[in-house]
Formats: sequence, C-alpha cells, structure tokens
Amino acid sequence: MRFHQVRELVRWAADYHQRLAEHYTKHAGDDVKERVRMALEYLANHERTLQANLEDYFTDGSDHHGVLDTWFDDPADFPHLPVLDRLPGCMDCESVQDVLATALTTHKTLQDLYRHRADRASIEEEREFFAALAAGHDGEVRRLARDIQRLEDY
Repeated sequence: MRFHQVRELVRWAADYHQRLAEHYTKHAGDDVKERVRMALEYLANHERTLQANLEDYFTDGSDHHGVLDTWFDDPADFPHLPVLDRLPGCMDCESVQDVLATALTTHKTLQDLYRHRADRASIEEEREFFAALAAGHDGEVRRLARDIQRLEDY
C-alpha cells in the first residue's frame, strides 16, 4: 500500500524497537562472554526505552495528534527492507564490537527512514516531526556507541 498515515510509521518504528529488544534479550541468554551479555542486556533496555518514547506520541496528552493523522504518499513504501529480518538467526556475538556494529546497522535503518520522510514531507509539521525524530535518533546512537565503548574499556 502506498498511502499511509504518519501514525502507522511511528507504530512500525515502535514495533521495530520492541523486536530489537526481544532479539537482544534472546541472545543475551545464549552462551556468550560476560561483557557481550552485558552489552546485549544494555541494548535490550535501550530499545525498550526508545519503544516507550515512540508510544508516548499516542497518548491523549501528546501534542502530535495532528501530525500523526497526516497522510503521505510514498511509492517506495515502508517499511524498507527490515534489517532484523536479514540478521542471522544467531548474530555474531563474539565481541562487544560485533554487537555494537549490529546495533548501529539497525539504527541506521531508522535514521535513514526518518530523514527520507522529512525530505518528502508534504507539510511543515510533518517535516519538523521527522527531522526531530532523526536528530533525536542521532543523539541516541552517539550515546549508545559511547556507553557500549565504555563497557568494553572497563
């Protein structure tokens, strides 16, 4: 389907974070090194937080109901090829850096999607909404990389 409401994309993104959290939690229970397990648990919690942040847009007190009801036409359709579906059943968990690389790849997918929607927005509110999501995601990715790197350094 080529026509969507912004709320559908935000719901898809929240579900994407939920699936990532489940993926990381599952692999944290595998036979992995202690630091890798800690990184996976950290990432699972991080994804749950991002999911909750997106779901807050759907609450009654949110200022974003207008933009969430906005329709958009995108011939490329979303979601783009989900990175999660391309991850191997048992992702490479040999090192903290492997786990970080996977996390950064999955987040790049969302950043690109948010930027794409900001660039193609039909109204200013929609452009600002997706630009803010992309900027916020940039900050989250930097924080995630910093925290995972600290875990490996100590």
